Amino acid sequence: MAAAISAAATVFAAHAQAEEPIQPIEPVKNVNLALAELGKKLYFDPRLSKSGFISCNSCHNLSMGGTDNIKTSIGHGWAQGPINSPTVLNSSLNVAQFWDGRAADLKEQAGGPIENPAEMGFTHVLAVDVIRNIPGYVRDFRLVFGDEEVNIDKITNAIAEFENTLVTPNARFDQWLLGDKNAITQYEQEGYELFKTSGCVACHNGPAVGGNSFQKMGLVEPYQTNNPVEGRAAVTGKDADRFTFKVPTLRNVELTYPYFHDGEAETLTEATDIMGRLQLGRKFTDEENAKIVAFMKTLTGDQPQFLMPILPPSVDETPKPKPFD
Repeated sequence: MAAAISAAATVFAAHAQAEEPIQPIEPVKNVNLALAELGKKLYFDPRLSKSGFISCNSCHNLSMGGTDNIKTSIGHGWAQGPINSPTVLNSSLNVAQFWDGRAADLKEQAGGPIENPAEMGFTHVLAVDVIRNIPGYVRDFRLVFGDEEVNIDKITNAIAEFENTLVTPNARFDQWLLGDKNAITQYEQEGYELFKTSGCVACHNGPAVGGNSFQKMGLVEPYQTNNPVEGRAAVTGKDADRFTFKVPTLRNVELTYPYFHDGEAETLTEATDIMGRLQLGRKFTDEENAKIVAFMKTLTGDQPQFLMPILPPSVDETPKPKPFD
């Protein structure tokens, strides 16, 4: 354990020396507005699921920090998934998608839940058949893509373009970084200094304050969990990657409870205590913990603002939902 703490301390110290390891989030640029508008409709459309009840927004609710605020998500047939739903907000800044990084980008990720039997419970073929049999969507695809062909590549491309717009700039901490020294309190600034000097910034850095690396859960002490998910090992096949997960973003973290891949930490206070002990070999005092939590709450940015889409209606020929199959 001593060797692990020493190695970790070296890395953490190097990161802590960086003047500001966190950068402000920039507003989204270069968006294909027509493609994103189509993607927004598809994101909110439950007809992409077998039951006709579950949409992307069901587990990544944009009114709730881009998550569902439950330990592990509920999918088709009330199946409880094995993993906590990560936020979709600022997901375009991630090094890869899903906790284990099995999807390289948002486009690849968008197709996964549709055909997962425990999530949306459909297949790509059947989902495409539903969308191509909704005349309003056929018109939308013609306007956006120049032809009426509906396929899974176009569907996931559109959803990804909408998700690219879901960034949350202008957090109070961003305002502080950009020169407004009154944007955060002295207490919150002390929390940031603890966050840096304790080594949290070794993993939680960059514009998303995380999301840009994979790290072992339980570096100094083993993480105790009954959750069967093994992290990157499921992708790489390497035993050394067991319990290695993509570092979650801390942007909007006060909105995205519960925490960790298994959702076992119900509060930021609990999550901060566990991370301190297991990743840093440090037991924060109650006051230190409270200051770090206060800092993290300054990372809540402007939430995406848009008109809810009006979805095109099904017609007689549109395949019907099968909620009980």
